[in-house]
Amino acid sequence: MGFETENLKTSILIPTLNAGDKWKMALEAITSQTLTAESIIIDSGSTDNTVEIARSFGFKVISIPKEEFNHGATRQLLVGLASDTDICIFLTQDAILASPDSIKNIVKAFDDPEVSIAYGRQLPHINAKPLETHARLFNYPDTPEVVSIKHVDKKGFKVFFCSNSFSAYRSNALLNVGGFPSDSIMGEDAIVAAKMLQQGFKKAYVADAIVYHSHTYTLAEEFKRYFDTRVFHEQNKWLIENYGKPTGEGLKFVKSEIKYICKNDPKYIFKSIASLGAKWLGYKIGKFYTNIPLIILKRISMHRHYWK
Repeated sequence: MGFETENLKTSILIPTLNAGDKWKMALEAITSQTLTAESIIIDSGSTDNTVEIARSFGFKVISIPKEEFNHGATRQLLVGLASDTDICIFLTQDAILASPDSIKNIVKAFDDPEVSIAYGRQLPHINAKPLETHARLFNYPDTPEVVSIKHVDKKGFKVFFCSNSFSAYRSNALLNVGGFPSDSIMGEDAIVAAKMLQQGFKKAYVADAIVYHSHTYTLAEEFKRYFDTRVFHEQNKWLIENYGKPTGEGLKFVKSEIKYICKNDPKYIFKSIASLGAKWLGYKIGKFYTNIPLIILKRISMHRHYWK
């Protein structure tokens, strides 16, 4: 027998930094949810009105210096602030819940006692451009699924895919795998998902728990993002050893994007090719990050404060 949703205490946890023009909409969507939850924010040095707006909505805000932010460590700090909660729900500052039932629906996944991690569907923001739209359609289909370690042969590297832009964790299971890592440049969600699967837990993709979330990246940002992705893979080679290389999934994405662009907006084909090239170059160079001087690492990474 599983747990009943209404018996679970939930906490919404958000790291912020200069949240921007979508922040108020994100907070309004949270306060409009049919399932209520305490909301805690850790802000890492915003210079705009991010903190003031959050407090005006009644959210608890803790401030830390910008240089102390780390994707895993900061989220683990948030978990500590919600120490008596059953389900930790993570959002990013630019993810806008698309339905009043989004929180309720993602928490419902934990009615299955073997599910210890769940993530929601991300739709592109309104007026999103073709490349970011395709990325969301590729990674977040409209069909829900629950996977376990037995699905590795079929899904490979994709089996532990998860996104903390909208995710939920059973708190005791998260602590049992050691919480979020503090030494990885990114991918703290994937690391925890992989560890949970190894311990026999299940991961749920909840297609009716929906947020609007997408990004328009410049070519330089695409390069930096995939440079960091390769650093993450090099730092966590055990993922490849246990789940296989991500190469196959990358090729699927390339073919899918080109097909989507040719069908829906052919004028973006050159931007698509340039974007894919920037990703490829960043990923290739990231392999050699240990040989790159610190001053250069800070310039070619999206997470310059990570490098010390």
